[in-house]
Amino acid sequence: MQYALVIYAEPGLAETLSEAEREAMYAEYFALGDDPRCVGGAQLQPVETATTVRVAGGRTLTTDGPFADTKEVLGGFCLVEAANLDEAVELAARIPAARLGGVVEVRPVVRR
Repeated sequence: MQYALVIYAEPGLAETLSEAEREAMYAEYFALGDDPRCVGGAQLQPVETATTVRVAGGRTLTTDGPFADTKEVLGGFCLVEAANLDEAVELAARIPAARLGGVVEVRPVVRR
């Protein structure tokens, strides 16, 4: 089954780390990307680049910025192939943001 690992982190987290800590963090992300169970994913541009789209009364309305003003922001995602939720959680726990003040949401992917 496929699971989306949705990564939320505090903005500017990487800048608060030393160079060595930052390099170690990125190495962990790259290692997860090299895991054969990881079938896709991407880091997102900073939240300031977001555009929110709504359709109301047949009109498309856009707003600069994210949908909600929160402490953690959506920083990226990873799509994994896991045998079950426990395995997906084990993969999510490897994501540095999960232990550096952020969270990783694990959600099964709907397959049609």
